Amino acid sequence: MKAALLTLLFCLAGPAAAAKGDDSVWWNGIWIAEGTLFSVEVAVEDGRVEVRQMESLGFQWSSSNASVSGASLLLEVEYAGVSGIIEARLEEPGRAVVFARSCLPDYMVVCVLARGRQAVFRKAAK
Repeated sequence: MKAALLTLLFCLAGPAAAAKGDDSVWWNGIWIAEGTLFSVEVAVEDGRVEVRQMESLGFQWSSSNASVSGASLLLEVEYAGVSGIIEARLEEPGRAVVFARSCLPDYMVVCVLARGRQAVFRKAAK
């Protein structure tokens, strides 16, 4: 269970910048990791992307430099001495697959657990 929670934690995180167009229609809202209570709120407004912790299961993390380009959201995240780039891809409206694009240092437990894994997030109904 702890490994799954760490993987989810490393799959999505905090505040950032740079979006374009009307991507907010697809991304704005509360997103919940399937099978968990882990949730975040994504807000895209005036060219900025912000991801707020809603329920982080007690883990403390930070992020920066997020951007949205159509169906993809990228952001940098740091947790427990590990840094990486997370990508979320919309598979369909209200469903995104999230995975670590990079994770350093790669020998850290969080990186080992996240390697080759993905999490599915669903947008909560309003």
